[in-house]
Amino acid sequence: MVMSAESIRNVIGIIGNVISFGLFLSPVPTFYRIIKNKAVEDFSPIPYIATVLNCIFWVFYGMPFVHPDSLLVVTINSVGLVLELIYLAIFYTYAAKQNNGRKKVLLGLSVEVIFAAIIIIITMTTLHTYKKRSLMVGVICDIFNTLMYVSPLTVMKQVITTKSVEYMPFYLSLTNFLNGSIWTAYALIKFDIYVLVSNGIGAVSGAAQLILYAIYYRTTPKHNDDAPQKPTQIQLSGASVA
Repeated sequence: MVMSAESIRNVIGIIGNVISFGLFLSPVPTFYRIIKNKAVEDFSPIPYIATVLNCIFWVFYGMPFVHPDSLLVVTINSVGLVLELIYLAIFYTYAAKQNNGRKKVLLGLSVEVIFAAIIIIITMTTLHTYKKRSLMVGVICDIFNTLMYVSPLTVMKQVITTKSVEYMPFYLSLTNFLNGSIWTAYALIKFDIYVLVSNGIGAVSGAAQLILYAIYYRTTPKHNDDAPQKPTQIQLSGASVA
């Protein structure tokens, strides 16, 4: 029995959901450390605040009144949104009152809610077709995802400069590549230019990181000490989930 294109798309989307869920869980070691030490140390809430906004817009994009037949985009980004808010709640709880960590969280979320509300109101009151709504929200999603994909460029530059992949975790780069590739395939089956653009860039970015890893792995210094390493603060700057 030959599967229909829609069935294949759903299977690929489910696989994409699983991979994306793994990416959303990637900050868990960071927040385990924060809870264990009862302090946020020098970790920043900004990556998680940025991902909240990203998830909000992808959830809105996938709604049936904006871009129909995008249930899998809505489900994974809804899960991601909940996880990011949990991370920020933990950060807020353990941020010292005397530093500006709590202020950053509250200010960042407030600005995002206002911005998202303005975009949603404009979209729903002035745009009355799926095509126009998809264009408006899809372009915004792609802009934010592209900005998030730019962040690994500094790490990639560091890898080339130091000839070391110490600060570019292999499994994160691999997962980013797989995530971008699977969602690119999802977008191609039932053509979705907005999902395609952001995740196509993600797949290329992930592939570039893997190539650099292969080139500079041998020249990376090996540490023999058993001292615990600070967990890498990673986020979906990488990965576009949708």
